[in-house]
Amino acid sequence: MNTIHVRPATITDVRAILDIYNEAVLNTTASYDYEPRTLEQRINWFVDHEKNGHPIFVAAASGGKIVGWSALNRYHDRPGYRFTTENSVYVAADHRGKGIGKLLMPPLVTAARERGVHAIIAAIDASNIASIRLHASFGFEQVGLFKQVGFKFGRWLDVAYMELLLPRSLPEK
Repeated sequence: MNTIHVRPATITDVRAILDIYNEAVLNTTASYDYEPRTLEQRINWFVDHEKNGHPIFVAAASGGKIVGWSALNRYHDRPGYRFTTENSVYVAADHRGKGIGKLLMPPLVTAARERGVHAIIAAIDASNIASIRLHASFGFEQVGLFKQVGFKFGRWLDVAYMELLLPRSLPEK
């Protein structure tokens, strides 16, 4: 396998991020979206992440091809949730099972710690054993299972909720 380098994403990576996400939308239950996103939507997503300090990372193969990405995302807008984030990890179809996810997770956890995050939440299709194992290998614990809350490809889908708690002192308010 090529050497993979994980780095912060730039606006020039958005097309590759979009392509990886849209393939997952069309062919997997990693996302419960039905329709591919547009480039304009993904650019707006990227700009919003930058503006709000939510990091995005890409895994680049030698030669520069983006083969995966990860992000910390807003969990809820209410101020009481400001110390909680939800993560995303997506790997290009032809690179799944090659350890790319394991390379994309450490910078997410480090970035969360640096931002004073207390909880990282992962909402994972319960049949996605690879993602559940990936998260567990980084200390995430399953804290919930929502049965039949998703519907895609003609069937009901369960969502496993996993959580990683990061130590931090109590905030002032």
